[in-house]
Amino acid sequence: MTSWIALFRGINVGGKNKLPMAALRSTLESIGCQTVRTYIQSGNVVFTCESTSKPKLARRIAHAVDETFGFLPQVMLLTPDEFRVAVTNNPFPDAAAFPKTLHFFFLSATPDDPDLASIADLASETERFELIGDVFYLHTPDGFGTSKLAKGVERKLGVATTARNHSTIEKLASLLDSE
Repeated sequence: MTSWIALFRGINVGGKNKLPMAALRSTLESIGCQTVRTYIQSGNVVFTCESTSKPKLARRIAHAVDETFGFLPQVMLLTPDEFRVAVTNNPFPDAAAFPKTLHFFFLSATPDDPDLASIADLASETERFELIGDVFYLHTPDGFGTSKLAKGVERKLGVATTARNHSTIEKLASLLDSE
């Protein structure tokens, strides 16, 4: 069995794409996933599965959700090693003391030629960011909800993203460690 972290993009936001976590667990179990654990309503799942093909499994999960709930979500899958590398590479460990101000944007692909200067133009004076591989790290000490950079990073990078704050990252790491 292979362990996986699934990060769903754009669910339970503004009343759209409702995906109850108990029903999501059942849906994943119905396609052969085991030890399925979810964390909060934003689509964070840790599970095991016999499948070792990330693209095939992501499609299988998305189609199962579509059949059950009537919408096709984007699902980003990470192996435990990929997830732990993202945690280890965090360039702002000092920001972890305020976990809701530190965000990890997981990218659907590594951007070909990211224009970091135009990304920097969106940042406030207090914000810090760094792109490491296929993870964009953003520290927003004045708040994530008011950050122009948080709202514009996906467009500037040219790839789909899904963001999680450091509190969620810590909880997912704990779920992984409890396997």
